[in-house]
Amino acid sequence: MGSEPAERACGILDVDLAGIAANWRSLVRRVEPAGCAAVVKADAYGLGAHRVSAALAQAGCRLFFVATADEGIALRGVLAEPIEIAVFNGVLRGSADEFVKYRLIPVLNDPGQIVDWRDAAVRNGGLPAMLHLDTGMARLGLTAREFDRISERLKVPGAIGWRALISHLACADEPAHPLNETQRARFASARAAIGAMPCSLAASSGIFLGRGFYFDFVRPGAALYGVNPQPGAPNPMRRIVRLKGRILQIREVDRGESVGYGATHTMVRAGRLATVAVGYADGWLRSLSHRGSGRIGGKRVPLLGRISMDLAVFDVSEIDPARACPGGFIDLLDEDYDVDAAAADADTIGYEILTGLGRRYHRIYRDAADQW
Repeated sequence: MGSEPAERACGILDVDLAGIAANWRSLVRRVEPAGCAAVVKADAYGLGAHRVSAALAQAGCRLFFVATADEGIALRGVLAEPIEIAVFNGVLRGSADEFVKYRLIPVLNDPGQIVDWRDAAVRNGGLPAMLHLDTGMARLGLTAREFDRISERLKVPGAIGWRALISHLACADEPAHPLNETQRARFASARAAIGAMPCSLAASSGIFLGRGFYFDFVRPGAALYGVNPQPGAPNPMRRIVRLKGRILQIREVDRGESVGYGATHTMVRAGRLATVAVGYADGWLRSLSHRGSGRIGGKRVPLLGRISMDLAVFDVSEIDPARACPGGFIDLLDEDYDVDAAAADADTIGYEILTGLGRRYHRIYRDAADQW
């Protein structure tokens, strides 16, 4: 008989599905009477869109956003109608039939997409869509001039059934940034120009800018997965992931010996090192080299030298050898050191830590009945 997956895993990623649902419900309560969708793009920020979306649907979510048509098609295999699935990137040329087949709602970002989708809507007797207005990102979405040219037509019923007008804040994680209010005012003006269409501006951080940013519904993503939507302030969201890496080897090293590629770390005293089976191929970013840390038995242990593709080295000199031993684990993400802490050490954001977590981890999904 072979070993169990968890027994042979080099790393274990623990995902709190009940916590994700609890985070969504807390945002629902915050924004009521506005609605609350859920963003599950990039495989639910790396945590597994199928499992995450099923938990959110069970909690009551009825509108989900993904980035690409392929993500939407995969999600439709999990979420049946009347749950709605919207695709941020819109309908690419030649892909309209797939949107119709899998009952996906495109977010239309430019006049060409609008024309293509209107043709498909005429052929199919009417189809839903959302419209994206750029209010200050210069990324996706109609420009102000493009919007002004079609705003009157949006009031007239046609083949496209407009499900919503959306936009996206550029600086929502900086509450004092003046662009937040500029974008809110631009979006409010656009809403006034088109009448009764539902409107959505705020994603995770935007929700915490206040009620004036809610409009008809909000679209949280990273906040659902425990990333702090208010950098610099206490995190109001429940932590969702724990990650631990398998110790492959313990070695004694002398003072003056170097560690890892490039010999960039030199031991200042003799010690014990743990080689752990997690590297940048697993999303433990190379930028954490010399800066990251782990925990064993409640004690922090520093990461030494460069992270390599499959391995990282930690100094366990101060840890009881009975705890730091081959086959054991080191905690990499936990309540004490979460995705935002790892992101700070890696000089990035929690979004990148989450979405980079690789497929080689054995994953454990916990519901309300499970305990960490």
